[in-house]
Amino acid sequence: LLRHGAAKGTMPTVNVLRDKLFELLEVEEKFDSDKLQDEWFENLCFEFGIELDDVTSEKEMKEKQMGEASGEGLSEDVIYKIEVPANRYDLLCLEGIVSSLRIFLGKDLKPEFTVNTPQPSDIIEITVKKETQQIRPFVVCAVLRNVTFDQMRYKSFIDLQDKLHTNICRQRTLVAIGTHDLDTLKPPFTYEALPPKDIKFKPLNEEKEFTGETLFPYYETKENCKLKPFLKIIDKSPVYPVIYDSSRVVCSLPPIINGDHSKIRLDTKNVFIECTATDHTKANIVLNTVVAMFSRYCSEPFSVESVRVTYEEGGARPETPAALYPQMGSVKFETEAKYINSRIGIDIKAEDMAKLLTRMSLPAKVTDAKTGRLEVLAPCTRSDILHPCDIMEDVAIAYGYNKIAKLVPKTFTVAAQQPINKFTELTRGLLSQAGYMEVLTFALCTHDEIFENIKVRDEKKTAVSLANPRVKGFTMVRTMLLPGLLKTIAESSSYPKPIRIFEVSDVVFLDDSTETGARNERHLCAMWCDTKSGLENIQSLLRRIMEANGVGWAGGKPKGYSLRDSSSETFFKGRRADILVDGEVIGTLGILHPEVLSNFGIKSPCSALEINIEGLCTRVQQKLS
Repeated sequence: LLRHGAAKGTMPTVNVLRDKLFELLEVEEKFDSDKLQDEWFENLCFEFGIELDDVTSEKEMKEKQMGEASGEGLSEDVIYKIEVPANRYDLLCLEGIVSSLRIFLGKDLKPEFTVNTPQPSDIIEITVKKETQQIRPFVVCAVLRNVTFDQMRYKSFIDLQDKLHTNICRQRTLVAIGTHDLDTLKPPFTYEALPPKDIKFKPLNEEKEFTGETLFPYYETKENCKLKPFLKIIDKSPVYPVIYDSSRVVCSLPPIINGDHSKIRLDTKNVFIECTATDHTKANIVLNTVVAMFSRYCSEPFSVESVRVTYEEGGARPETPAALYPQMGSVKFETEAKYINSRIGIDIKAEDMAKLLTRMSLPAKVTDAKTGRLEVLAPCTRSDILHPCDIMEDVAIAYGYNKIAKLVPKTFTVAAQQPINKFTELTRGLLSQAGYMEVLTFALCTHDEIFENIKVRDEKKTAVSLANPRVKGFTMVRTMLLPGLLKTIAESSSYPKPIRIFEVSDVVFLDDSTETGARNERHLCAMWCDTKSGLENIQSLLRRIMEANGVGWAGGKPKGYSLRDSSSETFFKGRRADILVDGEVIGTLGILHPEVLSNFGIKSPCSALEINIEGLCTRVQQKLS
């Protein structure tokens, strides 16, 4: 019934059977055609702040991917592909979409969740061993009692976990969800971190037992294994996280796989949910979302049983070593109608605003009619509400964007480019006219590329390094554009000579005098690569740049540009020079040292110049003013 796509740079998309959706929404309108029905729902989606992305079917989707013959025998039932905001985790399944739309249409009120806490002797408990701090320190749990699954509900239950893993859980790196048939397990539970060789169990849907040591190689070589991307999360760790029941039955090996012993089936009645995490806040959001969406199927709808989580002394939460979960209380916000009206550009009463918010699953009431003060309760399903501006957005959605009057601004402003950006664009045009091709290289690089490879000494005072780099090739922020152009030349060795390239972009330097501890500088770098050095061509390019900006040759005078011998080891001795404007060094030019070229795998001689153009920009501005 449901599938979720969250490609990079796109919003999450939920696929829902149209007929089932309209059945659950109890739509009373009669439609003369499918087109009118689709248009009605598309308008509803727009009013609610989501989007009907496509109307398709299982057969049609398969045929688009694999050709016409592949769709034979597949269902032609209409499927709505609904695009939802990335931070609305409560809309990642059919249950959440239906619940929110019914409240929006005024057919339901926001559900009230009941957290049942058993007697101390009956409460389920999980003990978190202090060793888990090494790998995945947090866990939160809950129990759903007397759940009734059917095929549709079961599939939705599994799919929601996949969607959350893709979205807020960041591919299980922050949170991993485990769900179990509680009747197959014996509480209390323990959450431990053990060496891989000491963990032995039968993983979900496998026929034999594995240890932690043998399981990962098996998944690496298994054909079409969907778990491969997650193995890297813990495979380098000396210990793996694992959850046991009191009989030492493995419930799960998070964030990889659950045990087969406790797998959920259609006839499962009591569900034990555990979320292990490196981020405690996100673990709570994920647990609350799963519970809120599927507690409706309990014999007592919207009820959940709490679980006590106890951390050993020296564990990850010394401030609260024992706590009950889930924690599904609402968060109270206070705001004023005046603030919301002014930001949206409308004028409605606080009472009407409270009604609009209630339609958006945000119960609200007026606490001071004179000032229009509102008290808004954000339920556990609306973790996206962080500030009154989020409340303002929901008021705008419920009011209707199309109803907001278009007004002429009271204050007029004229937009203009920042001087440095305008100067940059003019400089790019100048170099292009001179026959140079513009390139755009990465702002991140390695330590060697901006120091050892270009024969620059690292004084530990210039370059910004990344604290947690995700890629080995991106560990530092560049302090020069030159390495990027050298890498471009190296990758273009088969390109006809001469190769003439340039880049105008920012570099970054450490600077304790700034608020952020770093500052940007706009640099220009140009390079000539041919069978001969071409130094005269780089010098003529420098002259063209200076003339275009009204900077003449100094000729011993204090004003203008000049060259002097440079000590930069990046360039060949005797064929290098510092570039000065009005007596201040703004850059360097010369023939690149053979060792530098060799470090980047370049066999042809190259000449280059790199200058800081911010001083030139300021000079031009002063001259024009």
